[in-house]
Amino acid sequence: NCRRARRQCCSGPARCAAAQLAFAEPQETMTLRHYQVVGRRAPDAKDPNPRIYRMLIFSRDKVGAKSRFWYFMSKLRKMKKTTGEILAVNELHDKSPTTVKNYAIWLRYNSRSGTHNQYREYRALSLTEAVNKCYQDMAGRHRARFSSIHIIRTAEIPAGKCRRSNVTQFHNPHVKFPITHHVQKTPSRSFYTAFRAVKPTTSN
Repeated sequence: NCRRARRQCCSGPARCAAAQLAFAEPQETMTLRHYQVVGRRAPDAKDPNPRIYRMLIFSRDKVGAKSRFWYFMSKLRKMKKTTGEILAVNELHDKSPTTVKNYAIWLRYNSRSGTHNQYREYRALSLTEAVNKCYQDMAGRHRARFSSIHIIRTAEIPAGKCRRSNVTQFHNPHVKFPITHHVQKTPSRSFYTAFRAVKPTTSN
C-alpha cells in the first residue's frame, strides 16, 4: 500500500503535499525550561572588573539559553559572544509544583503587520507550564513563531488581581464540571443485554 501510494502521489523528484504529510516523521512538542544565565564582558586592561548581567530565559536547553542571552545582550548592551563570557547557567524550578497558581505574562511579538505588546494570564502548576501554554496559544491564535515572541516579564498574581475571564471562571469555589458523556449501567447482571431496541442516552 505504501509503495502504491508513493507511485500515485510522487512523480519524479517532486513530491506532492499529501505524500509529505503521509510519510513525514512525527515531531516532538517543544517543552521550554526556565534558565538563569549570568554573563559579562570579558575583562581587559581598560576594564578589569566588568559589570555582571543576569537574565531569566525560557529555552529548550542550555545551549539555546546561551544563544538567547547573547541575542538580547547584543541588542541592549552592545555585547556579543566573542567579546564576553558566560559565568553560570542554572535551571530554575518551581517551589510548589503541586499547587495551581495564576500567572501573568507580559510579552512583545512581531506579526506580519507590525510589533505588538500583550498581557496574558494563565492558570498552571508552574511558570514553565504557563509559558509553554502561552507559546502554543500565540502560535494558534496569532500565527506567531517562537523567534518572534519576546517575554518581557512574568509574575504570579493573586486571584483578586486577575482580569481575564478564562482564569477568573475557575476562582468560584462552587464551580461545577458537567458530565457530557454518561453511560448508564444496568442495576444487576440479569438485566444486561448486548443489543437493545432503543438507543441509549449518554447525556444528562
